[in-house]
Amino acid sequence: MAFRKSSDRPQISEIFPAAAIPGGEFQIRGKGLAGTDRPHVKFGEVNASVVIGSDSFVIARVPEGAPAGELMVGDAPYKCDIGILVADSLHPVSNPVVDHHGNIYTTFSGSPGQKAPVSIYKIDTHHRVKPLVSDLMNATGLTMDADGMLYASSRHEGIVYQVSPSGNLAVYVEGMGVATGIAFDQHDHLYVGDRSGTIFKISRERQIYVFATMEPSIAAYHLAFGPDECLYVTGPTTSSFDTVHRITPDGHVEVFYRGLGRPQGLAFDTKGNLYVSASLEGRRGVVRVAPDATAELFLSGPAIVGVAFAPSKSLILATNNSIYRVDCGIEGLRLP
Repeated sequence: MAFRKSSDRPQISEIFPAAAIPGGEFQIRGKGLAGTDRPHVKFGEVNASVVIGSDSFVIARVPEGAPAGELMVGDAPYKCDIGILVADSLHPVSNPVVDHHGNIYTTFSGSPGQKAPVSIYKIDTHHRVKPLVSDLMNATGLTMDADGMLYASSRHEGIVYQVSPSGNLAVYVEGMGVATGIAFDQHDHLYVGDRSGTIFKISRERQIYVFATMEPSIAAYHLAFGPDECLYVTGPTTSSFDTVHRITPDGHVEVFYRGLGRPQGLAFDTKGNLYVSASLEGRRGVVRVAPDATAELFLSGPAIVGVAFAPSKSLILATNNSIYRVDCGIEGLRLP
């Protein structure tokens, strides 16, 4: 009986990108990956489909139900970060929001003019999904102020609502056009993206100013403040070479990064890296853009529309119907 030498076993030298959710793909490089037949890839006990397989290069698609932690090619293990399903049967269209306790807030936005039975859900730290708001038409953008109060925009009504802890709504500001992304700066001013071409600034006294004007978006504006106190904005167009814009505190609009496909929700870590749900060079997922505007695919996965960081250093992802948690060990920037 012939025994296989340890030197003949699969050897993994690199896996790219660093993380994925089900439906995403890992590129695996190494030696002896095909073994004596063809590459065999597993996540825990769950088999993965191999898209491309050779002795030195494998592309494996993450299956539904894959556990976090470890990928196996044959009998060679490699640590990787896999998103765990937190909730499904939802309809987010932008970033989820995570409070200081780790509770997640997300939406069932619905099609234009559709009044969903539940508009906003709260997901507690045990992943229990609870209805929070039921009377908001086309809930779109979510954000929190410095006191932990939740705010939600309605693209149908052009209104931003303040949401109490019990789920009651109060109009915070109206007349916001097709109100989509919303975000607070460090001075408690609220910014609202009207996807027809305007970024509004609302003072603490609720005075409304036109902060900046931009090219209209076919979908929505998504907003996030960086550590430089600039507002970063994505607004998908029909182009596959879209831009992340940076707007300075005085309202000057400039290009921060160009070259993303359908960029949507975005968030920063404490090192100033920007994470954008988008595609890069044809690969969909979450793109990490460094402060010097160099970009790489950080996470692979389909249909991601929003990102947020949790206090546990996890990345919370919203797809068009689900919420995932990726325990990536990255600390998010907390603003305001």
